Amino acid sequence: MGAFFGPRDWGTLLTAMLTPFHSDGSVNYSEAARLAEYLVDEQKNDGLVVNGTTGESPTLSEEEKLKLLEVVLETVGDRAAILFGAGSYNTAESVHMTREAEKLGAHGIMLVNPYYNRPGQEGLYAHFSTVAKETGLPVLLYNIMPRSAINLETPTLLRLAEIPNIVGVKEASGSIPQITDVCAQAPAGFRVYSGDDGLTLPILSVGGCGIVSVAAHVVGAKIKQMCEIFLADPVGAKKLHHELIPVYKALFSAPSPVPVKYATSLKGFDCEQVRLPLVQLNDAEKKVVRDALSL
Repeated sequence: MGAFFGPRDWGTLLTAMLTPFHSDGSVNYSEAARLAEYLVDEQKNDGLVVNGTTGESPTLSEEEKLKLLEVVLETVGDRAAILFGAGSYNTAESVHMTREAEKLGAHGIMLVNPYYNRPGQEGLYAHFSTVAKETGLPVLLYNIMPRSAINLETPTLLRLAEIPNIVGVKEASGSIPQITDVCAQAPAGFRVYSGDDGLTLPILSVGGCGIVSVAAHVVGAKIKQMCEIFLADPVGAKKLHHELIPVYKALFSAPSPVPVKYATSLKGFDCEQVRLPLVQLNDAEKKVVRDALSL
């Protein structure tokens, strides 16, 4: 766990890592370790986000979250940036989880918009700035309006970007004009990652630096290639983007992360199990995923 990965070392491709469960619903830590190795070594990820919503974080206990972080750090933390999803709709809890993750050696923290209680812009600023000031780790904000029902507006984000250790944003607002404004107005060195697989190429084109991906569980190497050739070979990047769109659509054809857990299980991982209130795909839904992956 001795490696240090600052924000400029996070790279272009990070996966919001799913959480494998045993058939009884308990966390399968050994499979999480095997999956982390696969994502870094075979799917070419520069980093992983542990305990994001793709990891079913709302259903995990504090002990499970921190154990997962510890396992992933021990497995690939010497060769990949490991960020920890410490954010929730409770600022005090977010501070606590951030401190615990820092103790374990996380390389960065991801903070999602506080969902459900839906604070206004001043509340968002107070929430994010409070957590950031309680840690020495670099912080990646996560603006995801579809899940949080609130939008981190650009003026608020730019205020937050003035805080030294708030170094980037995972943008999943779905608004290319907004993301363009962020890329144009953010301070030098501030990193804008796509939070939507299907918008990765458009976001790269307006100044984004990469993607925090779901689809990279199964097509990470292609996504990494697309990001790497974008400037030198935009036609080739566009071709890869179009090839990947059916996969992206299939992986979000049912509530995430259920489809990607099934897709990853097809790669030989014991990770199809989900925790309620999510349920596994039915046969028709599984066919959609299988057909897309055969492309």
